[in-house]
Amino acid sequence: MLQIGIGLFVFSGVEGFVIPRLRSPALGRSVHTLSALQGVMSLALGLVWPRLKLGTTAAQTAFWMYNYSAFATLVPFVLAAVWGAGNTTMPLAAGNARGTARQEATLKVIIYSAPQPFFVAMALILWGLRMGAAPAPGRAAGETSNMPD
Repeated sequence: MLQIGIGLFVFSGVEGFVIPRLRSPALGRSVHTLSALQGVMSLALGLVWPRLKLGTTAAQTAFWMYNYSAFATLVPFVLAAVWGAGNTTMPLAAGNARGTARQEATLKVIIYSAPQPFFVAMALILWGLRMGAAPAPGRAAGETSNMPD
């Protein structure tokens, strides 16, 4: 998760340089902001991950569902910015940018597949947090400290 977060920050920084060259610079700014936000979320989840009390299958499901959702949200914005499309799916970001019927349908199929895996991942992560935190790194189970975690 931490590596993905840093990768999204790097992508956000590099993508910032190409915003003026995109067919839809407004969508390019959205990509820039969205990838930075997703980088922050991935870093936060990466830091919380060791505290989750999830089995292997639940942890893997949460990991892959979250990452699928993140990229199924980001990729359509990237495609829309490059194509100058997206008005039917993301009208606030795309403005008047409208692509071909095939481009618009592609954006819809990808982005509409993102919410369900996101909610599955968040439910699993919330469940992992509610079940109790694992001991902090370097601390044995049952060992206490008066320092906040």
